[in-house]
Amino acid sequence: MIIIGEKINGTIPVVKEAIEKRDAAFIADRAIKQTEAGASFIDVCASTAPEYEIETLKWLMEVVQDATDTPLCIDSPNPRVIEAVFKYASKPGMLNSISEEGDKCEVLLPLMEGNSWEVVGLTCDNNGIPNDLETKMAITKSMVEKAAKFGVTPDRIHIDPCVMALSTENNSLLNFAAEIRAIKALYPTIHVTGAISNISFGLPVRSLLNKTCMAFAIQAGMDSAVMDPMNRDLMGTIYATYALLGKDRHCRKYSKAFRSGQIGPAGK
Repeated sequence: MIIIGEKINGTIPVVKEAIEKRDAAFIADRAIKQTEAGASFIDVCASTAPEYEIETLKWLMEVVQDATDTPLCIDSPNPRVIEAVFKYASKPGMLNSISEEGDKCEVLLPLMEGNSWEVVGLTCDNNGIPNDLETKMAITKSMVEKAAKFGVTPDRIHIDPCVMALSTENNSLLNFAAEIRAIKALYPTIHVTGAISNISFGLPVRSLLNKTCMAFAIQAGMDSAVMDPMNRDLMGTIYATYALLGKDRHCRKYSKAFRSGQIGPAGK
């Protein structure tokens, strides 16, 4: 599983406070802990006022890169902000994100030409997030075709089908699983990602729904996730699901994760 660590985001109150105080030690500690927990990429999202976003995101990138070698996932709803800070990345990482909304593909995909950068692609457009599989697949095809013009192959793309909250869409998981299968059937080498925690929004015992959703999503073919790698229960679910699906030969990764203390009771 490709894990995009989500814990350095200005929408999180303690991170917002650290950003305002320019508390580099706090940000660095979060980056290191996510790396140690198994993050493949460290997402950095400023979530500040537009006039400060470029400066803040550049600072976050510098702090994280000084603290860990884990590649960055540069995150902003404004593609021009990502374009402005792109040059400050010390190595190829991930851009978060393109979609069929506005000019995101036109701004960000050229940055990926001739290198190994990866990108998250959201299945939404100027009309928002569609509810039907056909529209999501059409958006996916369009993004993949646009990416190909810049030499970006499907294996560098992480499609996020935008899982909906179960509290508002009763078939949310069933639809999500169908979308994952359809995307992987059309593009076998493409990655499918998502913020699993969205499914439990507004419901009690969210962790229970998140863990169960993760297991079903992996079974359907999801191989990337925007999540908290320090969440031991969710990490345990990932390792257990791969083992149970026969994708972990002799349960070696599961056993190694237990021995290293990544999963199981804390302190074991």
